[in-house]
Formats: sequence, C-alpha cells, structure tokens
Amino acid sequence: MHKHKELLRVILAVSIIVVGVTHFVIPEPYVKIMPPQLPYPLELVYLSGFYEILGGIGLLVPPVSQAAAWGLIALFIAVFPANINMAVNHIQLEHIPNSPWVHIIRLPLQAVLIAWAWWYTKPADKEQQASLIPKSLIPQELE
Repeated sequence: MHKHKELLRVILAVSIIVVGVTHFVIPEPYVKIMPPQLPYPLELVYLSGFYEILGGIGLLVPPVSQAAAWGLIALFIAVFPANINMAVNHIQLEHIPNSPWVHIIRLPLQAVLIAWAWWYTKPADKEQQASLIPKSLIPQELE
C-alpha cells in the first residue's frame, strides 16, 4: 500500500477538488441534504466546496500538505451531519439509488475518507511526494 501512497494522494486530491467544484456548479443536492437546523444552507454548501477545493490543492503542495490533510479531516467531520440527515430522513437525490442500504453504507465511507486523509498528516518522503509545484521551486526552509 505504501508504494501507492502518492498515487492515492493524487486520486484523493483530484476527487475532492471535483466534488468541491460540483458544490458551485450544482449546489442543489448538497443544499437538499443540509440539516434544517443549520442557517444559510446554500452559503454553507459554497463554503464547504471552497474548502474541499483548497484541501485538494493543498494535498499536492508539499509545504502545506500535512495541514491540508488535517483540514480535510475537519471538513469530513463537519459535513457528516448532512450525510446523517440524508440517511435518517431518507432524502432522495438524483443519480443515487433510493435505498436505505445505500444511505447506511454511505455513512461509514466518511470514516474511510477520514482515514485516507489521516495517512497524509504524517511527514512524506519529500523526493517522492506528489506535487503541483516543481520541487526545485520549493524553498529549502519550507520543506
């Protein structure tokens, strides 16, 4: 698994960036699953989308990748109430099968995402770490 760690970093980063972008392109499904107790659901969807994009990019910037991983963990925890709301209230979304099993299975997947991000909270091999920035452009003091 460790030999694929950097490939999995890129997969997580790209996936979370794509999901973040969908918060802006099609926010309605995310608004629909927001717990009704929370104010400003659309604004919270945009905010979570922004932090998903930021966290995904951050995973690929070595000087901030550990902080980005911690931020994604916090984000995955923060959005969990929406997943619970969707499961408890059987909220149907387009393109997602309307089955209680789908809702129930979806909940533990949040733990998988948290564990996946947790993997990147540890220092990485700077020579092998996936990066959007060429390693030669990263100042030594930031490594």
